[in-house]
Amino acid sequence: MPFAFHFAARSDVGMVRSNNEDSGYAGPRLLAMADGMGGHAGGDVASSTVIASLVELDDDAVSGREVSQALLDRIHAANTELGEQVRDDPRLDGMGTTLIALLRSHDKVVLAHIGDSRAFLVRDGAVTQITKDHSFVQNLVDEGRISATDAQTHPQRSLVTRVLTGDAHDEPDLVVRQGRIGDRYLICSDGLSDYVARDTIDEVLLGVSDPGECADRLVALALRAGAPDNVTVVVGDLVDLNKVRAPSTLPEVVGAAAVRRSGSGTRPIPTTPAAKAAALTKAATGGEDDDADHVTLAEEGPSSRRGIALRLAAAVVVAAVVLAGGSYAAYAWSQRQYFLAASGGVVSVYRGVDQTLGPITLSHEEYATTIAVDDLPSSYQESLEAGIGVANRGDADARVQELRLQAEACRYARAHGEACRTVPSTWTPPTGTPSPTPSPTGTPSPSPSPSGTSPLPSATPAASRAPVTPLPPTTTAPVTS
Repeated sequence: MPFAFHFAARSDVGMVRSNNEDSGYAGPRLLAMADGMGGHAGGDVASSTVIASLVELDDDAVSGREVSQALLDRIHAANTELGEQVRDDPRLDGMGTTLIALLRSHDKVVLAHIGDSRAFLVRDGAVTQITKDHSFVQNLVDEGRISATDAQTHPQRSLVTRVLTGDAHDEPDLVVRQGRIGDRYLICSDGLSDYVARDTIDEVLLGVSDPGECADRLVALALRAGAPDNVTVVVGDLVDLNKVRAPSTLPEVVGAAAVRRSGSGTRPIPTTPAAKAAALTKAATGGEDDDADHVTLAEEGPSSRRGIALRLAAAVVVAAVVLAGGSYAAYAWSQRQYFLAASGGVVSVYRGVDQTLGPITLSHEEYATTIAVDDLPSSYQESLEAGIGVANRGDADARVQELRLQAEACRYARAHGEACRTVPSTWTPPTGTPSPTPSPTGTPSPSPSPSGTSPLPSATPAASRAPVTPLPPTTTAPVTS
C-alpha cells in the first residue's frame, strides 16, 4: 500500500512580536517545526538553521531502520552548527530552539522531540498529545506538585528545561510509531497551544478535513485569542495513494525560514522559497502551473522524474532557507546594538539602531532612566539629541552611570550659583550636597552612593522563553504504538 502525507504548513508572527522566530516545514516525508528562543539574540537564526539541516531528509533515499539514525544524525549536526555559530559570534550566546520532526518511511513514522512545542495524533475520532513538554512546569506536574489544569496558567509555564542550544548534551526524545491510513498529525508552537483551548483544537482537527483549511483555522483562532507569540502549525494526514490523487510534491516552508506575511498572515505567497520550488518543479516535470497555496501530496516508490524534481526543489528550499537565515541574522545583529537618546525629557536606553526602513523601526526603548536631560551639561544634551551609540547593554549601563554623575554634578553646581560643567569620572559631591531635584516625571532621582554615583536602573526581565539549567537527559527507547 503506497503511503503519503497530505500536508500543509502555516505561520504568523502573532499579535505582539515584531519578528517570527518559528520555522516550519511540510513535505512528502518530513513534517518539522522549530520554535526559536533568545529574542533578538538569534532565536530566528536557531530555528531556521535546524530546519534547513533537516530538509534533505524529505527524500526517498532513506528507508527502513536507517530512518531513525538519519534523523538523529541530522539533529546532532544541526545542534553542532548552532554551537559553532555561537563560538564564531558570542553575541548569539543564549539562542536556542525547540524541535519536533516527523520523518516517514512507508507506514513507520519516527518522532523526534525536544522542548515545549507539541505534537498531536488524530486516530479513530480521538485526539492524543504524543509529546511531553520538556519544561519546568511539566516537571512540577510529574512530581505531583501542581495539577495539569494549574500548569495551563502557571506564570512560569514558558520555562523550558531541554532545547537545542549547541551544547553536546542536548538530546531529543526519539520514538518510532506505527502509522495508519487516516492518521492526522499536528505539530505546533506554543503560540497555538498556550492560547487556544485544547477542546477547541480537538474540534478543529476532527471537524475540518482539508489540512490547509485546518491549519488556517487554527492560526486564525490563535490570533483571535490575542496570541502575543508567534503561531506555527503543520498538519499532515497519512493517506493511501491508491485512493487519493497526488497533484504535486511541492514542499512548504513557513516562518523565519522562508515566508514573509501575506495579507492574511497565514499562507505562503508567490515570492517565498516554496513558490520558487514550485517553479523549479514545473520546469523539471513540464507540468502546469500550481497554486503555491494549495496543500500537497507525495507518492511512495522508487526514484523517478517526480522524485528528481522533488530533490531539486528541496535544494532550492535549502538555499532559500540559508539566505533567509542570513537576512534574519543581519536583522538580529541590528537588534544587538544600543544607543542613548532623550525621550520625554529624560535619558532613555534604546535597543537596535536609530534607523527606519519604510514602516519598520529598527529600534525600541529598552528602559527609561530618571536622569533629566536639562540636568546635563549642554555638550551631553547635544550628544543625546543625535543619539549616543554604544556597543552593547553593558556599555549602555556604564554610560547611564556616567550621565548620572554629570547630572548630579550639574545640580550641585547650580545649587551653589556656579555654571554647569563636565566633571571627571573621579568627581564626588562635597559634603553638604543638596538633595537631588525631582525628575520631569515627578519621581526623585536616586540618592548618590558613597562613591558619588547613583545605582543603575534595574535590567529588564529576562525573556520568559530563555532555557533554564537543563536536567540530565533521559534516554527513551524506541517503542511501537
